[in-house]
Amino acid sequence: MGQRIYNQDLELILADGAAAITADGVTQVGGSAASKKVGPGRFEAVLIVDVSALDISSADEVYHLLLQGSSAANFSSVETLAQLSLGATAARPGGAVNSVIGRYEIPFITEQHDAVYDYIRLYVDVAGTTPSITLKAWIAERY
Repeated sequence: MGQRIYNQDLELILADGAAAITADGVTQVGGSAASKKVGPGRFEAVLIVDVSALDISSADEVYHLLLQGSSAANFSSVETLAQLSLGATAARPGGAVNSVIGRYEIPFITEQHDAVYDYIRLYVDVAGTTPSITLKAWIAERY
């Protein structure tokens, strides 16, 4: 199967893959936490995640990638707009096989339960003995 081609807008990069993620937190671009304003109004897009390294050596590592939305630039309140769980089969919910490196595509909409979230960011929640994931992530608008 062929891979879809997406335009990459430099303004919509959420993770640059410069360093492995080994602790919970917001992904970074250029050493700073990355958040983007995509509003005002409803925004339909795809979160593209290119995983280049993934540690599942202890069979208990799990990585929850949460695309979070907020109506405030400081993310004083947060809503999860999309989620992807990667990791070892035994550790991740609904996992039939171990996750692998490669591309993951997660469609999302910034409008949830009649509220629009103009700001977005990617938060990674890690767990396990030796969690380490390296990824690049960006938003591609759906046409």
